[in-house]
Amino acid sequence: MAVTLTQQAANHIGRYLQKRGKGIGLRLGVRTTGCSGMAYKLEYVDEVQAEDQVFESFGVKVFVDPKSMPYIDGTELDYAREGLNEGFKFQNPNEKASCGCGESFTV
Repeated sequence: MAVTLTQQAANHIGRYLQKRGKGIGLRLGVRTTGCSGMAYKLEYVDEVQAEDQVFESFGVKVFVDPKSMPYIDGTELDYAREGLNEGFKFQNPNEKASCGCGESFTV
């Protein structure tokens, strides 16, 4: 089981944590919502939770709660700029379909 970051995502998270002035990594999880059923949730982590699974890519830690892990196991998180848009992109091998607006997915 693993969740990884691309170099671009790790660089972006590292810069943001430095600018923020605190934090030990990024929490990646899922929540029930949207037209396809699930959506990714991201938040910066200041404290480790006892049940967290911790992964590290390019010196940046990613924290995942045990309930989210079956849905995002194997996911690679990337950060990309496309024209005027920029943001995180999820390469999730468990994803079977996503909604047209790209905000939610199903496994």
